[in-house]
Amino acid sequence: MPLSTEEREAFLAEPHIGALSVASGAADRAPLTVPIWYGYEPGGDLWITTERDSRKYRLIAAAGRFSLMVDRVEPTVRYVSVEGEVVSAEPSTDEELHAIARRYLPPEAAAAYFEKVLPTFGPSVTVRLRPRRWLSADMGALV
Repeated sequence: MPLSTEEREAFLAEPHIGALSVASGAADRAPLTVPIWYGYEPGGDLWITTERDSRKYRLIAAAGRFSLMVDRVEPTVRYVSVEGEVVSAEPSTDEELHAIARRYLPPEAAAAYFEKVLPTFGPSVTVRLRPRRWLSADMGALV
C-alpha cells in the first residue's frame, strides 16, 4: 500500500492541485489549508509561488515549514503528503510565474492567464520546501 520512494516522487512530480497546510499561529484556529499549484522534480525541492502580502505567505514565513498533499481517484485512489522546512523565499521571476502556469494550463489558457490574471496579483514570492517527511498510499494495492 505505501508507495516506494521512486513512486511517490514521480507522483508528486505530476501536475496535481496541491492542498497546502501551514500552522495558523493561533491556539483557537486550525492550520490554514488552501489549494495551490506547485512545482517538483524527483529528488529536488518542492516550490510554490504566492503573493508576498498574502496571509498564506506570512504564515509560511513565521512557521518556516508547511505540508502539501496531492491525490487522485482514477485509476485507483492514490495520495502523497510531504512536509518539510522552507529553504528559501525569494521574489518570483517571470520565468517561474510562467513555468507554473504552463504546468497547469493549456497554451491558450496560459497566454490568457499571463495577459489578464497575472497582472492583477501583487508582487510574488517563490518559496522552496525541502521534503523531510512523506506519507503515501495506493489504495489499489488492496485489491
